[in-house]
Amino acid sequence: MFDNILHQDRVLNQLKTDIDSGTLAPSILFSGPEYAGKGTAALELARCLCCEDESNRGRWNCSCPSCLRHRNLVSPDLLLLGKRRFFEEAAAASGAFQRHPENAGSRMLFVRAVRKLLARFNEILWEDDPALGKLKSQIGALEEELEDFEESAEADCCEKIVKKAAKLETEGLGEHIPIARIRKAAYWGHLAPLGRHKCIIIEGAENMQEGAKNSLLKILEEPPPRLTLILTSAHPMSLLPTMLSRLREYRFAKRSAKEEADVISRIFREDNPEKGIVTEGNSLMQTYLASFLPVKSETLYAVGAFCAASAAAEAVRELRACGREIPPVLADLGKFAAPIAEKGGMGRPAGSVKTALAKVLDAAERFEMPGLFIRFLQQCAALISAWLRNGTEVVYGITDAACGMEKAVWAGLWRQELERARVENDLYNISPPMALERLFEALKTGMVCGR
Repeated sequence: MFDNILHQDRVLNQLKTDIDSGTLAPSILFSGPEYAGKGTAALELARCLCCEDESNRGRWNCSCPSCLRHRNLVSPDLLLLGKRRFFEEAAAASGAFQRHPENAGSRMLFVRAVRKLLARFNEILWEDDPALGKLKSQIGALEEELEDFEESAEADCCEKIVKKAAKLETEGLGEHIPIARIRKAAYWGHLAPLGRHKCIIIEGAENMQEGAKNSLLKILEEPPPRLTLILTSAHPMSLLPTMLSRLREYRFAKRSAKEEADVISRIFREDNPEKGIVTEGNSLMQTYLASFLPVKSETLYAVGAFCAASAAAEAVRELRACGREIPPVLADLGKFAAPIAEKGGMGRPAGSVKTALAKVLDAAERFEMPGLFIRFLQQCAALISAWLRNGTEVVYGITDAACGMEKAVWAGLWRQELERARVENDLYNISPPMALERLFEALKTGMVCGR
């Protein structure tokens, strides 16, 4: 039981005890940091609860029909909702299969990675949603490619499948879970299972819209028989207190770098699991998966530095044109960001807004790949955090302490605008180029106005 989840013995032993004793709650929360195995554990728990073979319950190689369907993520008694890094996981699994095409585990890893995405387009969840009609051709094409791969197991198919999956993820999914999906899932949860049990898994539950959280609360208050709800969250305090009071929490620990290297080596069959540079604040697993993005994290960090330096330069030009004094923190930000941008190959700050935006979009491949724009915003946030921690020179007679306080205020401006750009892109489907243009203008204006 839970054999494919590594280095989480404490929480998994607690789960096993509750399953064996029959005391497992009908509504469960798996909390803990990203990449701790919460999603995989949720899938395994669902498989164990639905297993039809009492003598083999929990074994990964159980051959009962229910376990076979669950392992291939095609069970009619399982619903999956929520966002995860689908493209990165599929690309990493593709790499594992191409390195070891003879290995059945690598083949299944790739199939499951793609099916995790396809499961989010279950017609039960999208009933009456006009957007599904526009996506059906993409979904059908991806399913056909995956079926061909399962029959032939040709490594050449992987790249085409990953590209189709990336397109579907980009055009079909947002970061937030809408209320309509939760309502559909709740209705389905009240129907009798086709097998012995049914499960709803909601990953990244903190990303539910407020209305969706309230809608889910109804089924948490009175869960139907033979249904288990499993929520996963890296930020459980973002859930409603009334939700938390109705969920039994299982906390997953943060894995050490050595443990994450072992996970990468054993799951993705990577000979050099510590390849790449671990940027400050990121785990080894996060950095490893991000290495499969067409634009690397270190490049996005330099792009973010170029954006910051260019926005600061634009603000300086406007202030000088008005005959106003240059705030010390504005000069400090430019001095901090410009060398990082140059070192990363982005050059000096651009001479105009149009040139700056064009250069950012070109370096980031117009943010067309799923996850790139969000990763860019994260790298911008990391840059501002590094600037905030960086020592401040005494400029224009302003003390270091005073500059530090001003920097904290400006850092708040950046974080606010970065979060707004994320919401615009995700919740309101504003394209990354448009969201980037608004972000640049908002930052420049904020720095000119002093906040």
